[in-house]
Amino acid sequence: MPRVNVPVTQITRAGVAAPTEVTGDATNNHVVANNGRMVLLVRNSGSTVSRTVTLRLPGLTDGQAVTPRTVSIAQSTSRYIGPFPTGDYSSLLQVDVDNAELKLLAFGV
Repeated sequence: MPRVNVPVTQITRAGVAAPTEVTGDATNNHVVANNGRMVLLVRNSGSTVSRTVTLRLPGLTDGQAVTPRTVSIAQSTSRYIGPFPTGDYSSLLQVDVDNAELKLLAFGV
């Protein structure tokens, strides 16, 4: 099954309404349109354990896969992550989550 899209909310000087969070899908994972200025907001809605979000780097270095970047999100907290240079992360950022307790939002400027 294809990755679940996380829509990017463009921030403007006039302001924008708060978007709806995308619930983490640990089976299909996620993809986000990335222009190099996009930032993720990841919230751990659980109250008992930390959760992990993994950001895939699609390229190769010297013929070897690049180790994905992982970020731990403590219980009942949120983290802003980014921006993501397109040369490293591509124009389609692949985001993996370890549990549905992670909620995702993407913002662009």
